[in-house]
Amino acid sequence: MAITQERKNELIAEYRTHESDTGSAEIQIAILTEEINSLNEHLRTHKKDHHSRRGLFKMVGRRRNLLKYLRENEVQRYRELIAKLGLRR
Repeated sequence: MAITQERKNELIAEYRTHESDTGSAEIQIAILTEEINSLNEHLRTHKKDHHSRRGLFKMVGRRRNLLKYLRENEVQRYRELIAKLGLRR
């Protein structure tokens, strides 16, 4: 369910805004999106896993708050990120 460290490093390298960036909003949103997608696949097979479902809801809320922050402060970066991640269809 959790993403591997190698995948996390790939996401950081792909979404960072500058060379030493490891925790910008874009990176956090990308990592949360990857974990949410992974957990969605888990919940498709384990429909009664309510503990993981609660964790999923918490992650979705955290991602929503980060997206709201990015939308309010950096609209262009927000639009690029949702296009790249395929969110907000």
